[in-house]
Amino acid sequence: MISRMKYINRWGLMNNKRTENLSEHSLEVAVIAHCLATIGNLRMNKNIDADHVAVMGLFHDCTEIITGDMPTPIKYFNDEIRKSYKKIESIAAHELSCLLPDDMRDVYEPLLNEQGNNDYETKLLKAADKISAHIKCIDEIRMGNDEFVKAKESTEKAVYDLGVPEADIFMKEFVPYYGLTVYEQKSDGEL
Repeated sequence: MISRMKYINRWGLMNNKRTENLSEHSLEVAVIAHCLATIGNLRMNKNIDADHVAVMGLFHDCTEIITGDMPTPIKYFNDEIRKSYKKIESIAAHELSCLLPDDMRDVYEPLLNEQGNNDYETKLLKAADKISAHIKCIDEIRMGNDEFVKAKESTEKAVYDLGVPEADIFMKEFVPYYGLTVYEQKSDGEL
């Protein structure tokens, strides 16, 4: 079932120059979340399990295999819809965990249900998710898709509004390189 993430496309309400599927997004979130935890550990003397945060990123949207990708404006339209969608996600997580052999459920259920994670790990994951959305906007705009201009502004604001210093550092130090060619990213301009 998890391999079906590649069939779930994101940004369904937007005209996309390049579609992004849930597998791609989850990998990017995992990589960014790991980086955020590493920044916290190295620069702020925190003790965050970067590997665990990365694994959380891999599984953070897997319930969408069953629910599909609910567009953000709909998912967060009001508290009633948000609570109902959380219930639907919980049911989907249960359905996915029931597919596992009994001896593996205890390992994967917390990841599928997003339970047992400490609050700061969850905050880092949310920041990584927002940063990934922001990067998607940068990519679309770079390809000439002005439909993502407002979304770029919105996602950038959402990242900073979280108040996660690791995310602020990532936005300053890493995000400017997104949208550059591989040659532009190399200091000597050559591969």
